[in-house]
Amino acid sequence: MLYICISNNLSLNLLLLFFFGFFFSFVGSITPSMLNMTALKISLEKGREAANKYAFGVSITTIPQVITAVLLTKYLAENPTILETLEKAGILIFILLSYYFYKASRKGKMKVEELKTKKELPFLTGITLSVINMFAIPFFCGIIVLLDTFKLFSFYFIPVLFFTLGAVIGTFYILFLYGKFAKKIQQKTGKLTKDINIILSILTGFVAIFTIIKRFI
Repeated sequence: MLYICISNNLSLNLLLLFFFGFFFSFVGSITPSMLNMTALKISLEKGREAANKYAFGVSITTIPQVITAVLLTKYLAENPTILETLEKAGILIFILLSYYFYKASRKGKMKVEELKTKKELPFLTGITLSVINMFAIPFFCGIIVLLDTFKLFSFYFIPVLFFTLGAVIGTFYILFLYGKFAKKIQQKTGKLTKDINIILSILTGFVAIFTIIKRFI
């Protein structure tokens, strides 16, 4: 009975980590940016199959980015002084992100036609743009620190594997949706961008406030 209980708890924890990886990578990529706007443009110009290949290239690159973030965060976790400083920096980052999304929500329509796509194969384009996306590793570091703060993350191989798989699938799925609904998104990009940025502003602001409350209570 005890073995079954432990096994069920482990399975639940692994599913939660998969969900967190999927959810945060999905939400983190949902607001219009270089990566998903490129997916939209490739879909409009070359079709959904090309957009899916591009999405696959971006998603595959998520694997080393997440692993790098895990290793970096684990090192920081083993150094409490550094981790405490990182948690304080994380609060500031979430506050700045909240302000950034709020400001972005007040801007005009993002013009898809101004984005330039590479002339390479869509898969290689996805890898290239994902590699030069300097925000990915700090983003995953912040998410891992946040989860670890609430005792929801584990640095063992299997839990990390499930979190990574969730992140890969979440990244692919949001880019897949951008490619699938490219024409509709192109028509409504202005309103869509505004609504999403307001929501993300509220969410990141809430996370910052909640982290502050947890830290001092």
